Amino acid sequence: MLGERDPHVRDGIAYSVLQTWISEGVYDHLLAGLGEGLAYGLRDSVGEQDDSSVLRRSYSAITLAAVVARDNLIHTVSPTVVLTWADYAVAWFLAEKDLRGWVPELGWVHAITHGADLLATLTASRHLGTDELTVLLDVIAERLLSPTEQRFGGYEDERLAFATMSLLHRDLVPTETLESWLERLTPEADTSEAPSAPEPANRVNIMNYLKALHLQLLLGVHGTPTQDISGSVQTAPSVRTDLLIALQNTLRSSSPWLYRQTAPTPPPPPPPSN
Repeated sequence: MLGERDPHVRDGIAYSVLQTWISEGVYDHLLAGLGEGLAYGLRDSVGEQDDSSVLRRSYSAITLAAVVARDNLIHTVSPTVVLTWADYAVAWFLAEKDLRGWVPELGWVHAITHGADLLATLTASRHLGTDELTVLLDVIAERLLSPTEQRFGGYEDERLAFATMSLLHRDLVPTETLESWLERLTPEADTSEAPSAPEPANRVNIMNYLKALHLQLLLGVHGTPTQDISGSVQTAPSVRTDLLIALQNTLRSSSPWLYRQTAPTPPPPPPPSN
């Protein structure tokens, strides 16, 4: 039913019921097996763009996110199993070709948004350390840098930013790694007054993601419908100040109309005395 074309059946019944039962502990004794079945759903015709398969992949991802979020609370699934799910999630997320958001006859397709929610719950898992979190950071960059004609229109930028925030709140990835990662995402500034062609979609997506990340880092976050971190987040990430400065520099360098503070012009030397 997670691949059902009817959004009422897929989203309103199948996912809604599963998510509720998972969060209320109905499947606690079956969590690993349920997650394995959902991870298998991520591999359903991956790379293809037919409606039923992308819906199954997308809604398998968001339901697996609920499973990981539940395990983050009750600590029952083994490291090997969760890391295997993470491998499947990464392989699917990078290979997914269907980036549609809202489709009138299907409702929300949302593959990237749901993938971002899955990454967010994985970044909060106790089983992922510095190396695994660094990989997920690179996965977000690779997804954003991949050429596409689809501009984000279904909260993808905000949910990818939240996944990044969830990762930052682990306080495990060094500032130097984050700054190098950010350099990969820094587009060259377009200084032309009237561009001859529309900006590539992935450049627009990257800029919107960086703006969303800057705002979330500035204001703070408490969660998404899939992952509530308000109870575990008491302070800002330790890299907040340094990363805010780096993000602001990136946004300024890519947007020439933004204000840049410059050193004041020194006063002219006094005239020579007679």
